[in-house]
Amino acid sequence: MLRMLKKFFDFCNNKNRHKFYWAVVLGVADAMLGAMRIPAAFFAITAVLDNRIDNKSIMVVVAFMLVSTIGKTVVNRFSNMLQTEGGYDTCALKRIEIGEHLRYLPMGYFNDKSLGHITSVTTNTLEQMSDIATRAVMMVLQGSLTTVVIAAGMFFFDWRIGLISVFEIIVFLLVNIVTNKRIAAVADEKIEADREIVGVVLEYIQGIAEIRNYNIFAKTGSRLEKSVERKKKADIKAETTAIPAVGLQMLICKLAGVIIAGASLYFYFDGSMGLNYLITMLMCSFMLFEPLDSAGIYTALLKIIGKGVDLANEILNIKQMDIGGENITPGNHDICLSHVSFAYENRKIIDDVKLDIKEKTTTAIIGPSGGGKTTLTSLIARFWDVNEGSVLLGGRNVKEYSFDSLMENFSFVFQRVYLFEDTIANNIRFGRPEASMDEVIAAAKKARCHEFISSLPDGYDTVIGEGGATLSGGERQRIAIARAIMKDAPIIILDEATANVDPENEKELTEAIENLTKEKTIIMIAHRLKTVRNADQIIVIDKGRIVQRGNHEKLMKEDGIYKTFISGRKKAVSWKIA
Repeated sequence: MLRMLKKFFDFCNNKNRHKFYWAVVLGVADAMLGAMRIPAAFFAITAVLDNRIDNKSIMVVVAFMLVSTIGKTVVNRFSNMLQTEGGYDTCALKRIEIGEHLRYLPMGYFNDKSLGHITSVTTNTLEQMSDIATRAVMMVLQGSLTTVVIAAGMFFFDWRIGLISVFEIIVFLLVNIVTNKRIAAVADEKIEADREIVGVVLEYIQGIAEIRNYNIFAKTGSRLEKSVERKKKADIKAETTAIPAVGLQMLICKLAGVIIAGASLYFYFDGSMGLNYLITMLMCSFMLFEPLDSAGIYTALLKIIGKGVDLANEILNIKQMDIGGENITPGNHDICLSHVSFAYENRKIIDDVKLDIKEKTTTAIIGPSGGGKTTLTSLIARFWDVNEGSVLLGGRNVKEYSFDSLMENFSFVFQRVYLFEDTIANNIRFGRPEASMDEVIAAAKKARCHEFISSLPDGYDTVIGEGGATLSGGERQRIAIARAIMKDAPIIILDEATANVDPENEKELTEAIENLTKEKTIIMIAHRLKTVRNADQIIVIDKGRIVQRGNHEKLMKEDGIYKTFISGRKKAVSWKIA
């Protein structure tokens, strides 16, 4: 129990940890104020039995009760505020910390880990902790402290009852340890089931179009049903394990009270305990284990809290890329790759690549699928770190740049565009939140999307669905280009940005890209003849190596992948329905 409590406190930052420490201090005060009812009752009982009830006696009893009641009310109010603020603030800050941590992880992590895992930790796990953890931690601490204070007070009244109380507390703790081990055995299964179902549901929703298209509801539905069934069984198992364990603890608490009452009666009848002490001990027999009973119920949740801390720390402990470089503004934007190699999961993807890209030139990268085109651009922008060799920007290794200052030099337009569930204006100004509305409109006009935005009911204030689902592919692409224009980075990376655009949008998209790329260094992954043939240099990548390089005229004189690529595109363009 103490280990779990320490783990939770270590999980909090200093500010919130101190809030919990103060809440513990107030918990001690609450326990002592609650225990004041015992001497108040003892004083009143003694006065009644001695037939010396007077104003002074009444005032003393009333004073004790007022201090106890008012004190507990005030202390509980501040204690609960500290617990609530500390709990919610801790989990809110951890979500932000995880988000910041994810910014600097290698992109391979996101290929490795399911979206469901991250989502489950940042939503379900941390939500449970903000709601349950603080209550459980403080109930365990306050319940234990209150019982200890009352037990210590019982020694003052009768050392024999005090010893019995200590023995019963030890028995309760031993049973609590055993029952918590049983609950811990099923807690991992429940947490894993919670995590799995989030991933399965997300995958089902995100892939609903493909599921409908290929009519594979039976297969995907079966997986979803299995996940739901697993969660149901895990929840039931957790409850059926916890309920008997908690019930046993409650029974021990009730029996402990009965034993104290029986022992007190025995001592009274053998003449070794006065009537006033007997009545007080009978009262204490009910009061002693009530807070410990509540604490025992919540100790069962400490394992889940500890597991939640572990899951959050698991993400935060993923090794980040070395981002502690300098804030560098390069003198030029020449890019140089020197003997660059990169492997992912023991599979070499880029193999000894040497490449020079002069600033304000256009480099087109083509090659077979899986040849390493996207990986190469990712290494240039340092989404991954190279295993061998170096990538230089402006004569400086990209590892020497702080990550944020490096990203200032790049804008990206991908084949698959992600737009956020926000207004179109805010999506465009994503890279420059401070940009004025006039600047947003100017960028949209250059990206050839002002006209269709203006035709929407709310114009630039139109809230688009998550991922831009309410817009067509061409519209999403043009908004992404407007976003890149707004950022105005000197290097533009286009990853097959026009690959799946319909003919109606192609003209606007081509003009938008031309506006984006004026006076910029362009690196494009492209499959369209128009976008390739005018490049200053063309790189052909196959199996992670550059197998051809040169301009269009040079490569067309060579037998190889490029000539085959161009011939295939020409045939495709000339193809007609007879």
